[in-house]
This record gives sequence, structure tokens and C-alpha cells, in this order.
Amino acid sequence: MQRRTWVALAALAASALATPFAVAQSKGDIKIAHIYSRTGPLEAYGKQTQTGLLMGLDYATNGTMTVNGRKIVVIEKDDQGKPDVGKSLLATAYGDDKVDLAVGPTSSAVALAMLPVAEEYKKILLVEPAVADAITGDKWNKYIFRTGRNSSQDAASNAAVADQDGVSIATLAQDYAFGRDGIKAFKEALKKAKVVHEEYLPPNTTDFTAGIQRVVDQLKDKPGRKFIAVVWAGATPPFNALAAQNLKQRYGIDVATGGNILPAMVSYKQFPGMEGATYYYFGIPKNPVNEAMVAAHYKQFKSPPDFFTAGGFSAAMAIVTALKKTNGETDSNKLIAAMEGMSFDTPKGKMTFRKEDHQALQSMYHFKIKADPAFAWGVPELVREIKPEEMNIPVRNKR
Repeated sequence: MQRRTWVALAALAASALATPFAVAQSKGDIKIAHIYSRTGPLEAYGKQTQTGLLMGLDYATNGTMTVNGRKIVVIEKDDQGKPDVGKSLLATAYGDDKVDLAVGPTSSAVALAMLPVAEEYKKILLVEPAVADAITGDKWNKYIFRTGRNSSQDAASNAAVADQDGVSIATLAQDYAFGRDGIKAFKEALKKAKVVHEEYLPPNTTDFTAGIQRVVDQLKDKPGRKFIAVVWAGATPPFNALAAQNLKQRYGIDVATGGNILPAMVSYKQFPGMEGATYYYFGIPKNPVNEAMVAAHYKQFKSPPDFFTAGGFSAAMAIVTALKKTNGETDSNKLIAAMEGMSFDTPKGKMTFRKEDHQALQSMYHFKIKADPAFAWGVPELVREIKPEEMNIPVRNKR
């Protein structure tokens, strides 16, 4: 770790934040636009991705921020979580800033607005961390790659945890692409358990009383094991409201969900024993890349890397791996040829871009929550790694 120039990385991050619209002066630079939610409802996710992307670029280039003698320059833009803003910023990045490729965005709704822009300009958009299946599904085009997991990967891994005979499930999700795609994929992945109710609420909901009551009414009299499966992103998750209802004690209803950022997982501590599947938790993967990222993050921030930090780092690893394969060439067709079927190391271990839809196939982690007094959040303890080959992730595009 001593040989990695984390001080230089911190300076790069500060410089990028100070001048997010700066255009690289050197003609030979490899210019990457990072379009993400620096502000808006998914701000915490976006900032983690930004941290991970810069850390990953530094790590993958051994601290040089160069590939084949060409300097990597990151141009940052804030989409504010708004689809029209993200679409406009991507067009500006490709057209005016002359970036070679782009990374982002944070929101699935923003990503869906951006996909046609990548096709129009014939430039790579590496999607991280937007999740909706449609991104690599029916709205996909050949310039779209994704290192982030998709809704089907979330669904297949969480279904593997909950899918048992005699289980009744009600879902609670946000009423937009992320929530609806997530529930659709979850239902498709279930073979034994039965979904008895789907509840969709506005993404910014803060009063969950009525929605939870509708869910409870559909579940409380069902025989056997009962779950509320939660698919929720952002700053106002429903877990405190669910905990206040004492559903386990009153009705025998359990709560199940996937992983999340550490601040959101503080509320998980109220559900010891809760099971689910997660994309990432810093204490789970055992590999050199994760060890390096965790050490670097503790050194720079005095805290562990979070859920989306790993995603940004993975995107950086994919970019540098591809650029090394092309000897630093940034022609889109050459990058596509290099990236289709490409495997690359990440903090989660090896990922591979599936040729058919450019979705990164990757492991997920079955966890059980432990209420450990040493941590402010509910700690997801590993039950088992769910390998890519164990999940039947459908190809949803029409390639």
C-alpha cells in the first residue's frame, strides 16, 4: 500500500470537486465524464461512487493515473437526480467536453433518460450504480455497459434467501423504475413462495402508516411464514416505521430486504436475525482488491468504504482493464470489442461483462443481521456467497 499515492488521489478529488466542468488541456488525455447525484435525494450514493471511482483509478494505474502514457482526467457533473439534467449533461460531455466515455448515473430514472444520448454520440456509458433492469434490458443499446448489479441480480439473490414452500410475501417498494423493476424481477425469481400483495409508495414518502397497514392487512391472517420484502433507496427508508409496528410479535410477520449504505443500516439493528442478500459490505469479500480499498478508505476517511464506494471502484477497474487491452485507444468500437466478455478484478472479486447485454455478472452475499454493540449499524454477517453461476439472470434486451 505504501507505493500507492493516496495523497495525490486526495488532491485530485479536491481539484475535481472545485472545478467540475474543467476540460483537460492536454490533447492526449483520456477524458472521462462522471455524471452523478452530487446533490438530490440520492446524494449519499453518488458521493460514495465518486470516492470509489477516483480511488479505483488510482489503484488500477498504480498511482500514475495514466494508461499507455495517456493521462486520465475525470470531469464531474451533478445531475441532481433529475432525468432532464442528466440527459443534457451527458450530451454536453460528449459534444462539448469531448470526453472519451462516461460513468454514471446514480438514479435509474436518470440513466434511462441518458441511454439514447450514448447511442446518438456513439460513446460508451458505463452505468454505475443505477439498477433498473430496463437499462440493460429493453432500453439498452450497444454503447451501454454496467458494473452495478441490476434488479434481477438483487431479486435472484434475495429470492434464494426467501423462496420456500408455504411462505407468503408482501412487497413494499418505491413507485419508480428502481422499485417496480425490482419487484417484477423478484416475483419472476420466486418459484415456491407466493407474493400476496404489492405496495408502491412515492419515492420521497416519510409517513408509511397507510402503506404498512395495507401490507399487514394482506399478510396477517396467512398461515405459515410471512415476510414483508422491502425494495427502497434513498434517505427515507421505511424500517423505523416497520420496527415501530412490532410486526413479529403481533402478527408473526418478518421483514426482509437487501443491503444498503451504512447510515441506512442503522435501522437494520432493530431486526436482529433479519436475512437478505447484499451487493457489498466491506467486511465480507476476501480478496486483495477489497483489502486495498478498505485500507485506503480508512487511511483517507478514518471509516470503512460503503456500498457504492465498491461500485465506483469496480467501474474504475473495468475502465482501466479495457484501456490496457486497447493499449490506451478510446475508439468506441475498440472499447466495445475489448469489453464484451471481459473479466476484471473488483472489491467483490471477479466480474465479467456478459456479451449479450453488457451486464457485469458478479457474486451476491446472503447475510443475516447481527446487532453488534461495536457498530452503529446492523452488521450483515455472511451466510454464503451466491456465485454468478447460481443465479439465472435473464437477458432482457432484443439484441
